[in-house]
Amino acid sequence: MDTTANPSATEVTHKVDSTGSLSIVDKRALPRNLAKFLALQDFIDAAQKVLPRPIYGYVTGGVEDNASLRGNRNVFSEVGFVPKPLIDTTARSMKTQLFGRTYNAPFGFAPMGGTSTACYRGDTVLASIAAQNNIPMMMSGASLMKMEDVKAAGRTAMFQAYLPGDEERIQKTFERCEKAGFDTIAVTVDVQVPANRENNVRNGYSTPLRPSLRLAWDVGVRPKWLFGMFLKTLMTDGMPHVENMGPRVPMLAAHASRDYGRRDRLSWKHIAFMRKIWKGNLLIKGVVDKEAVRIAREHGLNGVMVSNHGGRQLDGTVAPARVLPGIREAAGKDMAVIMDSGFRRGTDILKALALGADFCFVGRPFLCAAACAGAPGVAHAVSLLMDEIDRDMAQIGLNFPKEITMDYLMPMTGADFLTDAR
Repeated sequence: MDTTANPSATEVTHKVDSTGSLSIVDKRALPRNLAKFLALQDFIDAAQKVLPRPIYGYVTGGVEDNASLRGNRNVFSEVGFVPKPLIDTTARSMKTQLFGRTYNAPFGFAPMGGTSTACYRGDTVLASIAAQNNIPMMMSGASLMKMEDVKAAGRTAMFQAYLPGDEERIQKTFERCEKAGFDTIAVTVDVQVPANRENNVRNGYSTPLRPSLRLAWDVGVRPKWLFGMFLKTLMTDGMPHVENMGPRVPMLAAHASRDYGRRDRLSWKHIAFMRKIWKGNLLIKGVVDKEAVRIAREHGLNGVMVSNHGGRQLDGTVAPARVLPGIREAAGKDMAVIMDSGFRRGTDILKALALGADFCFVGRPFLCAAACAGAPGVAHAVSLLMDEIDRDMAQIGLNFPKEITMDYLMPMTGADFLTDAR
């Protein structure tokens, strides 16, 4: 059989162009180093061979016993689809609105601190690929790149801020964001104090990284990272620093320490102050409590990000997907409900949308894609996830993501939260 003229379904993928249309692309056209990546999890697995042990542990790890980290994934297996047959889905499109803008898909890149420890200029890589695919990217306040450079690299970039209960610091951060051109800020509210990340200690990770013989060994056995990221960064940009959280802290130092202010002092009065001085879109990130959503609505916020920090903060915190129905109800129709934490498949995205999310943000897989193959790796990962969502929509019986509701879901095993929400 000649597969050149008629490639099989296993040899093709879909690519979304700037208009949101889908076309078939032969996977054999991919570079050999990318053809082996068939799903987002493949990038996470492969990154272990690229990133030094401390950095891979930091990127993929959770906190304490990893209960929340596992829970973020397990919750999706508790929910099954009830597809609607005989629906004409030839007009389907993934286009999704968020804050008045139409994006080519219902997902974007979640904020991730230290992105540029995994990939050379990692934040601008993610920002540029997001803009090229017309999806949002939210840069982390813990980035090792200046917010101005990241925003310049990607017009769809948003900013996530770590802020103390200090109006002067808040004012300076917001003024800088406005000057850089950001129109959306998400303030993280679930990092009152540092988490008990035992995995970081076990893997030798710290902020900043401390020079040691073990670190030298871990870096030396990962030459792709050593030469393609670290030494390249030193030669072109110098030592990376945390650039957007007050005092600049280098990536590697023997004695430097962080002092980012008292985040445990941050309270609703500071949110009110932010709303007063910021005219753009304002969200709080790290919310799983519907009462907090109600208060956020009263404060005039534009949305909430339902998240448990990817299972990296308080171990045992409920998985965001479990609380989505209640949060959707508390948010009402005017507030955007965004979810992050645990996404690996297109089916995960559609389940979150059915449970009440307006939009989804995906983190670790795209960071690992950047570590494995830079911008082409991230672009391929985006294509894979878009392809999955398009295929899933057709099989479920959807033309648009906004059409899916809980009527398309049914509990599989123990999904009491779904039963209670009906």
